[in-house]
Amino acid sequence: MDHLPESAFPALEGTLSAVGMRFAIVVSRFNAFITERLLLSAIDGLARSGAEKKNIDLVRVPGAFEIPLAARKLAETKKYDAIICLGCLLRGDTAHYDVIVNEVTRGIGQSAQETGIPHAFGVLTCETLEQAIDRAGLKMGNKGFEAALAGVEMASLQEAISRQPSAVSKKQVPRSARNDERLGRKDKSKKLQTEKSKRK
Repeated sequence: MDHLPESAFPALEGTLSAVGMRFAIVVSRFNAFITERLLLSAIDGLARSGAEKKNIDLVRVPGAFEIPLAARKLAETKKYDAIICLGCLLRGDTAHYDVIVNEVTRGIGQSAQETGIPHAFGVLTCETLEQAIDRAGLKMGNKGFEAALAGVEMASLQEAISRQPSAVSKKQVPRSARNDERLGRKDKSKKLQTEKSKRK
């Protein structure tokens, strides 16, 4: 991974340590010649990051279109630190490819945003089989491995963010809010005095 130059501002970043974390991998059976290569590299990436085999659950679905639903169901269990989505879509002679690509991308992104669980996108969207082979471990590295590392880093980052102190403490309550509270007390005391005077 490329390292950016030092910034004047401290940044929260995830690490590539998966020790103690749980992961789910959703992999499509369609184009298995490619997706099995992505899967093997994703598992390798998790293992190299320190994830234990017992903490990796594998879910197989028929095709890429089914990945978002499975990923969503897994994320909703709140058992996993990240979901890794693997599949392969190859362009054909019809618009079917574009429809599926858009739905899979939207579905995975929506699942991540609405559940709050990081989803790593390892779905290849290629024009040709040759392009897919290149991205499954030949010339362009392996996108399954990259997706696994992205999942680990985002899970770690999420944990780091959750450990940050709350931005608003009791001392930082706006003055107007404190004044409102005081005014509320004054109003109550006025009501009590009025009631007492009526009784007299």
